[in-house]
Amino acid sequence: MNAARKRIQVAGVVQGVGFRPYVYRIAQRFDVRGYVLNSSDGVVIEAEADEAALEGFLAALKSELPPLARIDGLIVDSVEPSGDEGFAIRESAPIPGHFALAPADVGTCSECVQDFTSHSNRRHGYAFTNCTNCGPRYGIIRDVPYDRCKTTMAEFVMCAACQAEYDDSANRRFHAEPNACGECGPGLALLSAEEIAQGASPKFTAATETLDYARELLEQGKILAIKGLGGFHLACDASNDYAVGLLRERKRKNGKAFAIMARDLAAAERLCAVTDAERSLLTGARRPIVLMTRREGAGVSTHVAPGNTRLGVMLPYTPLHHLLFDGAPYATLVMTSGNMSEEPIVSVNREAGPRLRGLADYFLLHNREIQARVDDSVVQVFEGREYPVRQSRGYAPEPVDLGRPVREIVACGGELKSTLCLTKDRYAILSQHIGDLENLETIQFFRETLEHLKRFFRVSPVAVAHDLHPNYWTTRFALEQSGLPAIGVQHHHAHIASCMADNGVSGKVIGVAFDGTGYGTDGRIWGGEFLACDYSGFERLGHLSYIPLAGGDSAVRQPWRSALAYLNAAFGNEAAAPSLPLYHEVPAKQISFVNAMIARRVQIVDTSSCGRLFDAIASILGIRHETTYEGQAAVELEAAASGEEGVYPFDFIDGMPFEIDLRETIRALTRDYLKGAPASAVSARFHRTIARVIAASCGRIREGASLNRVCLSGGTFQNLRLLSDSVHQLRARGFEVFVHHRVPPNDGGISLGQAVIADAHR
Repeated sequence: MNAARKRIQVAGVVQGVGFRPYVYRIAQRFDVRGYVLNSSDGVVIEAEADEAALEGFLAALKSELPPLARIDGLIVDSVEPSGDEGFAIRESAPIPGHFALAPADVGTCSECVQDFTSHSNRRHGYAFTNCTNCGPRYGIIRDVPYDRCKTTMAEFVMCAACQAEYDDSANRRFHAEPNACGECGPGLALLSAEEIAQGASPKFTAATETLDYARELLEQGKILAIKGLGGFHLACDASNDYAVGLLRERKRKNGKAFAIMARDLAAAERLCAVTDAERSLLTGARRPIVLMTRREGAGVSTHVAPGNTRLGVMLPYTPLHHLLFDGAPYATLVMTSGNMSEEPIVSVNREAGPRLRGLADYFLLHNREIQARVDDSVVQVFEGREYPVRQSRGYAPEPVDLGRPVREIVACGGELKSTLCLTKDRYAILSQHIGDLENLETIQFFRETLEHLKRFFRVSPVAVAHDLHPNYWTTRFALEQSGLPAIGVQHHHAHIASCMADNGVSGKVIGVAFDGTGYGTDGRIWGGEFLACDYSGFERLGHLSYIPLAGGDSAVRQPWRSALAYLNAAFGNEAAAPSLPLYHEVPAKQISFVNAMIARRVQIVDTSSCGRLFDAIASILGIRHETTYEGQAAVELEAAASGEEGVYPFDFIDGMPFEIDLRETIRALTRDYLKGAPASAVSARFHRTIARVIAASCGRIREGASLNRVCLSGGTFQNLRLLSDSVHQLRARGFEVFVHHRVPPNDGGISLGQAVIADAHR
C-alpha cells in the first residue's frame, strides 16, 4: 500500500507538557514514521504511513491529550513522502518572530510523591523530583522552544541514570526537561540569619539532613525563609501563636490574612468546610490558595486571619513542601510571600539576606535559578466555578483566546494589584501578579516582567494602553514609550471589557463596575458605575451619587472619613447619631476637623466609589475605623453579615447619567442600628440593598437601551455575598449575567480590558 505523509502544525499549550513524548508513543502505536519537534510556533509533526494509519494517528492526536496540554489550532498539509524508517523526537527549530504558548508551573504529581517518599527509590528525600506531568515550567524557562538548554536547569548535566530516563520512550521522564536527581540536580542549603549577615556561602547538597533540620526548626517555632518554585516564602508553624504573632509583627502586616499550607486534604478539611469545587481546586495541578469558610476551632493561631471568617489554604505543590511535612508533628504551616509588605516577592539568593534578614530566623536556599518570580495564586469558588482573586503561579502566563486576530499591544494595567497584558495573534497573555506600584522594587519587577514576556512571546508592540489617571506610574511609563501610540482607557470601561473578554462576549452590554478608585472622564474619582459599553466605547448611564472625600487617600486608610461624608449628606445639621461608635472611638478633634473640611470643601475629592461606601458602613457599624490594608473594612463588613431578610430604601435622581441617592439608605440603617439591630443584621440588609440597587439600575437601563446582558466587574465583586445577591436579583429580572472565571474582577484584570479596548481603536 502506498505511503502518504502529512505535515502537522499544532498550536496551543503544547510545550513543556509532555506533548512530544505523547506524539512519539502514538506514532509507535500506529506504526507511523517521521518526527516531532518543538518550534517557535508550537509543535511540528511530519507523519508518514498508509492512509488508514494516518487517520488513526490524527484521531488519537486530537483525543488523547496529556493532562496539561491544550490544542488551540491544528493545520494538516500533505507533503511528499521521504521514506523515514522510524519516528524521532528531533532538536527544536526556532523560527524568527514566531512564538509558542508557555506552560504554567505545575504541582507535583502523585507518582513523583511516591518516588521521593519511598525509601527504596533512588530519589528518596530529593526535593527537586519531577516528570513530564509535573514540576517547574514558566518559572525556569528563559526562552522558547522549550528545551533544557533554554531553562535554568541548563547548568545541571544529567547523570547516566537520569539521561537514560530522559531517552526512554516508555519512561514518564521521557524528554522531561527539568529531570534531575540527587546526583546531578539542584541541592539545598540551610543557614541562620546570623550566618547570612556574616556573608557565609551556602553549601548545596541533596542530603536529607538539611530537611530534617528545617523540620526541627519549624517545630521549635522558628521562622524560615524558604526558596520555592517562584520565590521565597516565610514559613512557621500555623498553630504556634507566638511564632505567627512574631511573623506578623516583623512583616508589618497588621491585619491581612496569611496563607496556610496544609499537609494534605484531610488537614485542610479540618480547617475549613470544603466543597467539592474547592476540593478540586486544592488537589488540582495548579494548587492555588483557595479562600474557604473556616471551621470553629480550626486549630490555627488567631494571628493567621484576624477578623476574617475565611482562611486561604493551599496544599503542597513542590517536593520540598511535601518533604517539610513528611514525618513532622505540625499539620499546617503559614506560607506567606517572602517580602516586606507591598514589595515584590524575593526570588534570588543574594537578595534574600538583605531583604529578609529582619523577618526570618533561618534561610532554606536552593541553587536552581528562578527565571520568572511568581507569587501564589488566590482563588475562591462562586456557583461551583473558579473565581480568581490573584492570578499568578499555576496560571500565568496562561493566554485568553480572543477568537480573532489582534494587533500586538502592551497594556500596562493600573497602579494596584498590577498585571501586564500582551496581545499576539489571537491571544491576550496576562503576566503574573506584579503588585502595587508604590516602590522602586515593584517598578523594577514590572519592567523585568515586561521585557521577559516581550522576548518570550516575540511581541513587537504597535501601541501601548494605559489608565486615564494622570498620576499613575503606569500612565507616565506608557507616555514615555517613544514611537508607540499611547491609548488611554477609562478604568471602569477596562473592568467591563475584561469581564467580556473573560467570557468571550462581544457586542454591547450593561457593565456594572464597582470598586474603590478609578479616574473618570469628568476628572472625578469613579467607583460605582453603570455603563453601556462594547470594546470600542462606553456611555456612563448611571452612578452612585458623589460624596465629598476629605483628605483624598487618607480616607482610604480611615473609613470614618467616608462615614462622616455619608452621615452629613444623610442627616444634614441634625444631631445625626451621636451615639454611633465612631463618635466615641475617633478623637473629637479629628471629627471636628474633617467635618470642617467637608463643609468648606477644603482638600476634598468628590467620588462615586462603592469601596468608600462599604468603608463608611463598616465605620458606622463600629466594625472598622482605621485600615491596615486595602479593602480591610469591606472584608470585615462582609464577614460580619449574617442571616436577615429585608432591604433599606433608596432613591434615583433622574438625569443623564442618573444617580443612585443613598441618603435614605444611610438614615434607615443608622436608625436600625441605633434601635438595637445587631451589626450582623444591618450588614446583611445593606448587602441585599446594594444588590437591589444593581438590579433596579440595570432595569432602568434596559428600558432605555434594550440591553439584557450584564457584566459584573471591579474589586467590590470579590465580596461573594454581594455577588451572589446581585446575580440572583438580576436573573430574577430575566438578565443574562456574566462574572469573571479566568481573570480577577479586581485591578489584576484590567490590563486585559485595556488590551482589547486598545485593539478596537484601529
